[in-house]
Amino acid sequence: MTTPRLVSIIIPTLNEEGTIAGTLRRVHQQEAPVEILVADGGSTDNTRSVARAHGATVLKAPRGRATQMNHGATHSAGRLLLFLHADTQLPPDGVSLVRQSLSPPDATAGTFRLRFDDPTPLLRFYAWCTGWPWIRLCFGDRGQFVERSAFESVGGFPDWPLFEDLELAARLQKHGGFRFLNASVKTSARRFRRHGPLRQQLLNLYLWTHYLWGTDPDQLASLYPAHTDD
Repeated sequence: MTTPRLVSIIIPTLNEEGTIAGTLRRVHQQEAPVEILVADGGSTDNTRSVARAHGATVLKAPRGRATQMNHGATHSAGRLLLFLHADTQLPPDGVSLVRQSLSPPDATAGTFRLRFDDPTPLLRFYAWCTGWPWIRLCFGDRGQFVERSAFESVGGFPDWPLFEDLELAARLQKHGGFRFLNASVKTSARRFRRHGPLRQQLLNLYLWTHYLWGTDPDQLASLYPAHTDD
């Protein structure tokens, strides 16, 4: 019987003591072998100690989600990489689905669908939209996974403060072999609760449209409060 390939799960964190435990508990329910790397960008709360208590290897990284995820990838051992936000939980068979999805020789990367822990009508509609196989909707909170060789071929995440996840997905699709899974990860609706669902979604749409138009991500980041730890 063939041993399943090691999946390195890389989680960027910044002051996530309230969310990281639940995410890691779900990771531990996945099919082994799994490597768990928390790339912390300088948390001032108990994120690092909570992560260690739940079996993660904690790496200190320069602050910035793209930088943290690239740092985690550099220190990982798996040939399959899964990038997961600290407030996002995998489905029970998530890692198995990643392995299955990337088992064909022409498959190199992919993403899950999305659902929220607070399914308001607006968020249910947004989650429904993630069923479309459109690369420009492949945000990082959906859980992005990739063969290491493909990740390295496209240069990893661009060093952007915002939309580094969409840009990586677009580059991976051009590289070839991108897969869209029907299974969903569950992510926190905390930004929508904090700022108001409609207000937050309108801001997201405004920024996303500017990204599609080619606006400088550094300029856009100034309009997105606390984007590094949401």
